[in-house]
Amino acid sequence: MFTNARLFIKTAFIFFIIGILSGLYLYGAKAFQWPVPYTLVSAHTHVLLMGGVYMMILGVAVWFFPRPPKDDQKYNPVLVLWFYWIFTGATGGRFVIEIIQGIYKNPIWITAGFLSAVLQVIASVGLVYSVWGRIRAVGSKIRESKGERF
Repeated sequence: MFTNARLFIKTAFIFFIIGILSGLYLYGAKAFQWPVPYTLVSAHTHVLLMGGVYMMILGVAVWFFPRPPKDDQKYNPVLVLWFYWIFTGATGGRFVIEIIQGIYKNPIWITAGFLSAVLQVIASVGLVYSVWGRIRAVGSKIRESKGERF
């Protein structure tokens, strides 16, 4: 398994754990009237979907799909690593900022949350662009040319 794939998958597990724990706190807040910032629901959902699911999909894509063709200019493992760190930092930062935003209603936190979201979008587009060329049929074309149908 490639280093980048391991990073994505392990990070997805960490974000899943954070999401599960924040969900547990949300349920405890409902059951025991614990104080909860109103933004914790969106932070919880966001860290599960973007941090957990999206990272897992990308990790599996980097691992599962065949190596890029020799002439592929899109896939650059160093660039993928940069996008990984930007996405990871922005996702973790946005989770924390969302919670802070619900406690301290200051416009600076809304701006910081928006900037984190912008970084996530930039990194997401970069990651999808980088991995796009790897999502291709390798053996299927050969089998289909021989008449096999799926």
